[in-house]
Amino acid sequence: MDLQIKDKLFIVTGATSGLGNGVACALLAEGAKVIAVARNAEKLKNFTEEFPKLIEPLQGDITKSETIKKLKELVGDRYLNGLLINAGGPPAKSFLETDLSDWDEAYQNILKWKVEITKAFLPKFRSQKFGRIVYIESSSVKQPVENLVLSNSLRLAVVGFVKTLSNEIANEGITLSVMAPGFHDTPAAQRLFVKRSEVENISVEAAKKKYEAEIKVGRTGDTLEFGMMAAWLLSPHSGYVTGQTISVDGGVIKGTMG
Repeated sequence: MDLQIKDKLFIVTGATSGLGNGVACALLAEGAKVIAVARNAEKLKNFTEEFPKLIEPLQGDITKSETIKKLKELVGDRYLNGLLINAGGPPAKSFLETDLSDWDEAYQNILKWKVEITKAFLPKFRSQKFGRIVYIESSSVKQPVENLVLSNSLRLAVVGFVKTLSNEIANEGITLSVMAPGFHDTPAAQRLFVKRSEVENISVEAAKKKYEAEIKVGRTGDTLEFGMMAAWLLSPHSGYVTGQTISVDGGVIKGTMG
């Protein structure tokens, strides 16, 4: 399928690692142009050198206001087709292990900056009468994950604001989608393997195998196959899909609405 995104401009945050990198690579494979945002300068430099004609790098922490401001200035007056909103998750903790500072930090790192970047770019999409915004959250918004109370809680707030906003602007050519990934081969999943190994006093590899045994397809997800789903949601073909939270979890979610 031709996704009709060749030479179109997209922003991908968290573009050098994990699921964000999978999405960036999927877009680049279709000939799209990507503004890649990442904190690690060396990884960003190496990634840009792989696709020098298609990537514009922006080094910075996207959860900070100053980086969002720089990103908006970098895009300028150019037509922007889509925005992939993604960053690392909070530490793996049970509720009893958290204190109020953990919740304050989770609010900033999971919810507040996503509201801020959405408000920064929504006027552009509305003026274009077209835009695609995809948020990478977690399968925890549909089925809580053990030792992830911060993610289980604050990511639901993201889903709530995305669903509400999608209804407000549905007739303006702008769609918003949430992707709810399960266990993929990423650093984010690794922190859960480590946490489970500590709680159950087993090796990290044994903890990983326990998680894999719970996945119906029998394996962790691949970041590029995740990226291809995101690329479709960012493409013109997804115009009749908005306000949805789409599981990409290998069958872990047990509910019929999973």
